[in-house]
Amino acid sequence: MTTEHPMSTEHPTAAPGTTLVTGATGTTGGRTAAQLIAAGHRVKAASRRATPVRGAEPVRFDWYDPATHGAALDGADRLYLVPPVGDSDPAAVMLPFLRQARAAGVRRAVLLSSSAIPEGGPAVGAVHQALPGLFDEWAVLRPSWFMQNFTGSHAHAVSIRESGTLLTAAGNGRVGFVDADDIAAVAVRALTDDSAPNTDPILTGPEALSYDDIATIMTEVSGRPVVHNALTYDQLCDRLAAQVPPEFAALLAGMDRAIARGAEDRTTDAVQRLTGRPPHGFREVAERERARGK
Repeated sequence: MTTEHPMSTEHPTAAPGTTLVTGATGTTGGRTAAQLIAAGHRVKAASRRATPVRGAEPVRFDWYDPATHGAALDGADRLYLVPPVGDSDPAAVMLPFLRQARAAGVRRAVLLSSSAIPEGGPAVGAVHQALPGLFDEWAVLRPSWFMQNFTGSHAHAVSIRESGTLLTAAGNGRVGFVDADDIAAVAVRALTDDSAPNTDPILTGPEALSYDDIATIMTEVSGRPVVHNALTYDQLCDRLAAQVPPEFAALLAGMDRAIARGAEDRTTDAVQRLTGRPPHGFREVAERERARGK
């Protein structure tokens, strides 16, 4: 598997085409669609309710409703793939769709995965493994945990607003948290660069931070006390199982346990290398999101 690709930072773009962006109202999908549109590319914005997205063609799309797949693919030659949320076996619905996409003329696919999930691993890892056999031009983005987890509607953000607490089973483990805007910038590059991407970069921010560090920065930025409360693996499993299926809750809690053991304590140069600019730092993003009212 190729993890490095000598793409020029001059950002040559592929011939005009249409990108189907799944999850087009979500954290990375929305940003990817917006950045593609701003760069002059045609976008079909796919969501379960065909929500309008400025500058894009809205289209109804539901991973679990194959009747929506054909119309969504019509006219598209590239895909940005956000796996179905909360599904511990996304390959079951994604692989039939991807085979249909290939038959419909899609030539390039960019998959959103995770730094915590290797090729052939659980959940979206099976889709990662299958992608090179389905498309000649592909990329798998493996971002670290999102900085936006502490803003907006994510559970961490809600907990911060409601009780001034962060609840994790990550202990003192550190994470190279990454800005969703940076993920989208890499996605746009992977979707539009002249050369086939054929790469699976791990995307991080510029520094690895513990949840205690995050709490300190959020306190300073918001002016309200925020503390990190450490849970056990079992406590986090129980808490998450009230919100998502048990199998997915166990997967998420296991990722926190891996963080505690040092699995995410790293940074990479992928954002700089693939976009030509440095990744955004957490304090910068926290201040930016707060200014946006998030």
